[in-house]
Amino acid sequence: MTTSVPFMSLLSNIVDNRGRTCPTADSGLPLIATNCVKNSTLYPVFEKIRYVDQQTYSTWFRGHPLPGDLIFVCKGSPGQVCMAPDPVNFCIAQDMVAVRADPRKVYPPYLFAALRSDEVQSAIVNMHVGTLIPHFKKGDFDKLKIPLPDKPTQRFIGDMYLSLTEKIELNRRINETLEGMAQTIFRDWFVDFGPVHKKAAGESDPVAIMGDVTANPDRAAQLAGLFPDALGDDGLPVGWRLSRVGDWMDILDSKRIPLSSRQREERKGSIPYHGATSVMGHVDTHLFDEVLLLIGEDGSVVRPDGKPFTQYVWGKIWVNNHAHVLRGKGITTEHLKCFFETVDIAPFVTGAVQPKLNQANMKAVPFVAAVDAVNKEFGTLIEPIFARIRVTVEETNILAETRDFLLPRLMSGAVRLAQHVEAT
Repeated sequence: MTTSVPFMSLLSNIVDNRGRTCPTADSGLPLIATNCVKNSTLYPVFEKIRYVDQQTYSTWFRGHPLPGDLIFVCKGSPGQVCMAPDPVNFCIAQDMVAVRADPRKVYPPYLFAALRSDEVQSAIVNMHVGTLIPHFKKGDFDKLKIPLPDKPTQRFIGDMYLSLTEKIELNRRINETLEGMAQTIFRDWFVDFGPVHKKAAGESDPVAIMGDVTANPDRAAQLAGLFPDALGDDGLPVGWRLSRVGDWMDILDSKRIPLSSRQREERKGSIPYHGATSVMGHVDTHLFDEVLLLIGEDGSVVRPDGKPFTQYVWGKIWVNNHAHVLRGKGITTEHLKCFFETVDIAPFVTGAVQPKLNQANMKAVPFVAAVDAVNKEFGTLIEPIFARIRVTVEETNILAETRDFLLPRLMSGAVRLAQHVEAT
C-alpha cells in the first residue's frame, strides 16, 4: 500500500544558503549555479561555473552538502535534482538547497527517484510562484507530497533507478574520455603541430614523435613519416596550407524543413527532430540518415567560450532551419567536428539581438589543410573512437527509456515484481 507524506517529514537536514550573494574568486572550489543541476544527469555538471577560495568556503557558507545529499533547485528551474558525489567537489549558494534523506523514514535512493518522477515533478510545477522567474519556496516542502510505498518496494525502485542512472553516468564519462582522446590527437596534429616540432627538434624515435597515438613502432613509424620536419615561413608545416573550412564540407541546408509545434504534434513519431542545440521532439519521417554535424545558425550560435554550438548526429533525423547541416568533404565528419571544437566562431557571427552564423561567414573560417595522407590517417584513427561513442549513446538512450518507462509504473503499482519485492 502506498501513502503520501510531506517531503519535509522525510528529511534529516537541509543546507540552505539562499538569499545571500557569495563572493567569488578566479580559482578555487567550483561554485555551481542552478543551471548545473539537471534531471538528465546523476551529478551536477560544471557549466558556467564560478569559484570560491578556501577562506570563503570555510567561513561564508551556512553549510555544505555531504555525499549522497540531493541538490534541489528552488528558483529558475524548480524541482531539478541531482545527487552529491563522493567526494563532493563543489559548493552551493543561493537558489538551491541540499537535502538529506532520513534513512529511518525513507530509503534515500527511492526519494531521489520519487523526486524525479512525473507525479512529483508535476506537483512541483503546480506549486510554482512567480511569473518571470519561477521558484518553489522551502516553506512549501511540507505541502509537497511524496508517494511512499512499503520499504521493500522503496528499496527495489530506488536501487533500480540508481543503478540505471549510474550506468548512464558511466557511459557519459566514457564518451567524454573518448571524445577527449580524439580532440587531443587533433590538437597535437593540426593545432600545435606536435609531430613536426618534435622532428624539427631532432627526435628520431617514431613512438616518441607520435606520443600516445600508438605504441606500435611500425605503425608509429608509418604515421611519423607523413609529417614534415620543419615549418614554413607561414608558420605551417611544410607542404600544408591555410584554406577555408567551406572547401572541406558539404552543406546540406537545402534539405532542412521547419515544422511548427502543431505540425510536429500532428506528425509525432520516433524520429528525432533537431534544432540548433538539442532535440526538439520527434516526428514520423526523416530527412537525413547518415553521420552529420549540426552547427547553430541563429539564436543559439556561440557558446560562452566562443566555440560554436554543435551536435554530432547519425541515423534517421529531421532538422529544422536553425541549424546548419554539415558533412565532411575530403575529411571525415568527425574531423570537421574536432576542428570546430577549436575555433573561436564569434568574429564570424553577425546580429546583436539575434546572433546568426550565415553560410558565407561559416565557409570563410580559416582551416589548416594538411596533406591528404595525414587527413586520411587521422580519420582512420578517430573513426573507431566515434563508432564507440555512437554505440554508447544508443545504449544510454535504451537505458534511460527503460528507467523512465519503469519508474512511474513501479511507483503506481501498475508493474510489480512480486517475487523480488517479497524476497527483499
